[in-house]
Order: sequence, then C-alpha cells, then structure tokens
Amino acid sequence: MAILLSSANRAVIKRWNDLLAGEHPLEQTSSLGELERLCAGKKFDLILLHRSLVDMAAFSQLRRLTPLSKFFLLSDLPNEEEGIAFLKLGIAGYGNTYISPPRLAEAVRVISAGGVWLGQKVIQQLILETAVRAKEQAAPETEERLAGLTRRELKIAGLVAQGQSNLEIAAGLKITERTVKAHLTSVYEKTKIGSRLSLALLINRR
Repeated sequence: MAILLSSANRAVIKRWNDLLAGEHPLEQTSSLGELERLCAGKKFDLILLHRSLVDMAAFSQLRRLTPLSKFFLLSDLPNEEEGIAFLKLGIAGYGNTYISPPRLAEAVRVISAGGVWLGQKVIQQLILETAVRAKEQAAPETEERLAGLTRRELKIAGLVAQGQSNLEIAAGLKITERTVKAHLTSVYEKTKIGSRLSLALLINRR
C-alpha cells in the first residue's frame, strides 16, 4: 500500500514516517502545491494529510485530482464539527496529529480495509445528528431486524444509539468493557449491521 505523508511541519512528517516506516512504501511532501502535483501524477492508496496544510476548498480539489485515494485527516486540535465537515467531503479517517502508535496502526488497517476511522466524539455527534432524521423516516423492517436480540443486547444497542461509548456502557451496566464488545459483536451479526453508526440509525428508527 503506497502512502503519502503530507505536512508543512517537518517534525510531524518525521513522526509519522518513524511510526510507519518498514510497513508500507512511503513518500513525503511539505507543501500544498507539491501535494497537488503528486496527486495528479501518481496514485496513492492512503494520504496522511495534516489539517494545517489544507482548507476545505483545497481538500475538495485534492479529491478531484485523486478520487480513488483514501485521505486520513489529522488535526492538531480535532473537534467534532471539523471532523463531520470533512467527512462529508470524503475523508476516510479523522484524528489527532499526534495519535499514538497503536491507534495509528489500527487506523491505517481499518481505512485500508475500506472502513472509516473516526474518534469517539465525532461518532457520538453523528449519532445525535442522525437521531432526529431517523425518527422521521419510515422503516417497517426495523422491528423485524431487532427481533432476534436479547433484552441485554437491545439495552446495549439503545445506549449506543444515545452516543455512549463502550466504557460508559460498561460502567452504567456494571459489566466489563469486554462483555459490552461481545454483546455488540452478537448484535452486529444478528442485525447484519457492520458499524456503530448504522446500529444507532436502526435503533433511532424504532
């Protein structure tokens, strides 16, 4: 998987490079102009993009230049509004510039597999935004898809739909986070849903 590291901050570039070196072919760029030139002339599977290098208009232009590339936007001060705004423009991931090594590895794995990698706060905000719209949409198949859930699974799914994290659910129900994850795995299998956001949308349609 060819990865392009793009930031005007050389310390940031070095950090990302040190964390990913040896795992994938890496290239680097430190200016928007060079980034656009590289995107126009070569295909990258994943582009780690420093938020300070682009605004929304510049990002939209990058998407047009390389529509098949996946963008992982990293911000020094990530927030839900920014993450959602860029998500609507087509990013595949959003996180902190100084993301920890294990989480960076996880993010790259998820994005390269076709998933979307977002922070918990962004996911919670998306869930809250979709809740009202979801309740306004008719979904006659909803009860049928939820019929196979146990009472505990339905309870946990409902808490997910409220925007709670696994840790918050575990604390509220006085169970381990591992148990929460096990219940959610079962919920995903029974409902044929592959993401937390999709599950929240389904629950909010009830």
